[in-house]
Amino acid sequence: MQLDRDWVGVRASIILTFAVAALSVGTGIVNISTMTAAGPLSEFVPPIVRRTVGFTGTLTGFLTMIAALLLRRRYRAGWLLTVVMLPLTAAQGLLQATNYSVPLVALSLLALLVVTLNRRTFDAELDVSTTQVAAVASLVAAQVYGTAGAYALRDEFNGLHTLTDAFYYTLVTGSTVGYGDVYAQSQQARLFAMSVVVLSVSSFAVALGVVLTPMIEARLSAAFGRMTEQQLDTLENHVLVLGYGDLTEPILEELESQAEFVVITDDETTTRRLATRDVHVLTADPSDEAPLRSAGIERARAAIAATQNDANDALAILTARELNPDLHIAAGVSQRENVSKLKRAGADTVISPAVIGGHLLVESAMGQGDGEEEANDILGEE
Repeated sequence: MQLDRDWVGVRASIILTFAVAALSVGTGIVNISTMTAAGPLSEFVPPIVRRTVGFTGTLTGFLTMIAALLLRRRYRAGWLLTVVMLPLTAAQGLLQATNYSVPLVALSLLALLVVTLNRRTFDAELDVSTTQVAAVASLVAAQVYGTAGAYALRDEFNGLHTLTDAFYYTLVTGSTVGYGDVYAQSQQARLFAMSVVVLSVSSFAVALGVVLTPMIEARLSAAFGRMTEQQLDTLENHVLVLGYGDLTEPILEELESQAEFVVITDDETTTRRLATRDVHVLTADPSDEAPLRSAGIERARAAIAATQNDANDALAILTARELNPDLHIAAGVSQRENVSKLKRAGADTVISPAVIGGHLLVESAMGQGDGEEEANDILGEE
C-alpha cells in the first residue's frame, strides 16, 4: 500500500512533471538544431512546422517547470496549469515528428494520468501579495508601453520594422542586454528610448526582487533550522514527533530507517542542532494548531509524543487528536499514573519506558529471566 502511494502520490506527480519539463526543453533544443526526422509522422509534418514546434517546445518546457514548482506548494492553480501544459507537450512531441520526441509523448501522458488522479490533493489557493501583483503589472505595462511606442516610431529607428522587432527592442533594452542592432535616429526616438530604459529596467528589477526574496528567505530558514513552506507542503504519509526530550533521540534513530518524520519543538537550540543533521524540524509549540496543520497532520500516518513531560505531551496529543481523529498516536509516559490521562487525551498507545526497564532489571536481578536478552529481542538485536 505504501509502495502504491509512492508511485501515484503527490511526489510522483511533482517528479513526473519536472521530468516532462526537462525533457521538453531537451527535445526542443534537439529539434531546433537538426533537420533529421525519422518519426512515424515525419512525412506529414512540414520542416518549418517541426522547427517552429521545437522552439515553442522549449518555451513550453519552462512553463511546465513553473507548473511543477506550483505543484510543490499544492496550489490548485499549479494543477490547472499542469493539466493544460502536459497535453500540449505531448502534442508538440508528436508534431516534432522525431524519434527523440517519443519519450516526451509517453512521459507527458503518464504524468497527466498521475496528476489527474491526485487532483483533490492540490487544493491550496494561490496567495498573491500586493507586491507580487504590482511587480507583474509593472513588468507587463512596461513591455506594452515600449512595444507600442517603438512600433509607432518605427520610421525613426534603425532596424525596427515589425511589431516583433518592437517587442524585441523593448525586451533587450529592459533586460539591459542592449545588442545595439536597433537604435534611435531622431531626437524624439531618443527621448522615447530613454523612457523605455527607465521604466523597463525598473520593472525588471522589481520583478527580480519579488522572485529572489522568497528564495533568500528559504535559505535563511534553512540556516536557522526551520523548514520552508515548500518542504512542509510536500510531506505525505509521514510521522509527527511532538516535542523533544530525553526519550526523543532514540525514537529519531529508529524512525530514520523506517519513515519520513518531522520534529515539532519550540526549543530553537534543539532545532538548530537537529537541522545540522538534516532532520526536518519545525520551530513551534507542538500543542498549537497552526504548526500541526503546517506540518500536514491531516496527511500524516502517525504521531509520537515522548518528551518526559506528561503535561505537555497530553496537550500536544489532545490538539493532534482534534485535528485528525483517525491519526494513530503513540505516547511515552514518565509517570505510571499518567497512563490513563494520556489515553483520555487521545493517545492510542501509551508505553512507560521506565516501568518496562525497571521490570526487566528486577527480573534479571531476581534470576527470574534474562532481561538483557528480552531487551535485545525487543530491539531486534542478536
